[in-house]
Amino acid sequence: MENFWDFKVWGFFCVIAVLLISLLVANVLKKSIKFLRVSLIPTSVLGGAVLIIVAGIYKWITGDIMFDTAIFGGNGTAMLELITYHTLALGFIASAFKSSKGKLNGKRAVEIFNTGVNTVSTYLLQAVCGFAISLVAVYFVKDFFPAAGVLLPFGYGQGTGQALNYGTIYEGMGFTGGKSFGLTIAALGFISASIGGVIHLNVLRKKGKIGNSKYEEGKISSEQIQSENEIPMQESIDKLTVQMALICLAYLLAFALMFLLGKLLPGMKAVIYGFNFLLGVISATLVKVAINLLKKKKAIKKDYVNDFLMTRVSNFFFDIMVVAGIAAIRLGALKDYWGIILIMGFVGLAITYLYNLLTARTLFKDYSEEQFLTMYGMLTGTASTGIILLRELDGDFKTPAADNLVYQNFPAIVFGFPLMLLATLAPQRPYLTFIILIAFFLLMNVILFRSFIFRKKNKKK
Repeated sequence: MENFWDFKVWGFFCVIAVLLISLLVANVLKKSIKFLRVSLIPTSVLGGAVLIIVAGIYKWITGDIMFDTAIFGGNGTAMLELITYHTLALGFIASAFKSSKGKLNGKRAVEIFNTGVNTVSTYLLQAVCGFAISLVAVYFVKDFFPAAGVLLPFGYGQGTGQALNYGTIYEGMGFTGGKSFGLTIAALGFISASIGGVIHLNVLRKKGKIGNSKYEEGKISSEQIQSENEIPMQESIDKLTVQMALICLAYLLAFALMFLLGKLLPGMKAVIYGFNFLLGVISATLVKVAINLLKKKKAIKKDYVNDFLMTRVSNFFFDIMVVAGIAAIRLGALKDYWGIILIMGFVGLAITYLYNLLTARTLFKDYSEEQFLTMYGMLTGTASTGIILLRELDGDFKTPAADNLVYQNFPAIVFGFPLMLLATLAPQRPYLTFIILIAFFLLMNVILFRSFIFRKKNKKK
């Protein structure tokens, strides 16, 4: 029987409390210090950096790892990794529950498809360049993991949660410090989003394309908070409680799917559980379909899903995911890798910036700058980072760039799934995987620039 005064009882709460308090501290710093205010670094990233600094000072004074002390239950670092793992899936599930309003066709459908292909092409470019760096590094760093560079697209393109997932998988394959390596790459991605984004915005400002006034978010209307046919905010059960119950139902179904697939394919168990976010999205979609069927049968008369609350919940989970992921970085595990990490970080910034600038100006000529800022922000940080950059140029979302970001997920998942499988092959067959990644990247570019390529060929004929 546990005593309520034991640290084991309070450990999880203390970890969550410190994460949330770090977000408050980071928000104050960001509002108070001009450099941070104009840097566009997300508050969650800054909060994680604050915790790394505090933990570093604690270790320097005491020699102990702060999060592994008794007050955090003795295993706070592992708890941070679990929080990052679960909040990735929970955030995606909450986003998947939101309704897709409006019909898209014609030119807009093509642009959305191209945005999804552009996303996967950037993943592949990051994977090829990162992989090339790690394959070269093997000859200079003793016992270096040859597939480490494949973590670049997961850290830059997909963010903290996936960087941790694949870092964990690679640790199981022999990469000592794989989790911290992936999480550090993800942190550098956010910094790259800030550096590249600020530089590009300043160039546009000097050219007179944007003013100096910062966009201020307007008030939210009551229609945005609740539609007519929804369950009330407060009844016998609070509406937020309903949203959380639906999210947990979907995640429980995802766990059941992972459990069954793990039993059927025991050799792929690590990969299957690494796809918790993808199976979570599938489960959320199934729950949505079930709810819609019950509505058609008149078994349910009200709408139970609220887009406003689901957005708030998903943003909450993603904020926690980022700050926990960065706080979980073990700097000591990376002492031999800093040179490689910094090279990868710089290369990731450069190739993501140049490739997406080329794509935006070639395929999205009507709103190339808006499309570029959105994609560059997302492919070095998260979707929220892309929106932050977009707001500096298109605060009222008059261009389709923000919609492209939302709707591109389906083609991106379809085309991006092979990359996730190739990432698990990379440690076993590095050079074969490297060649396949190059071929895959070339194929995706043929698809992406198909109208441009084949139009030129037809003209020559």
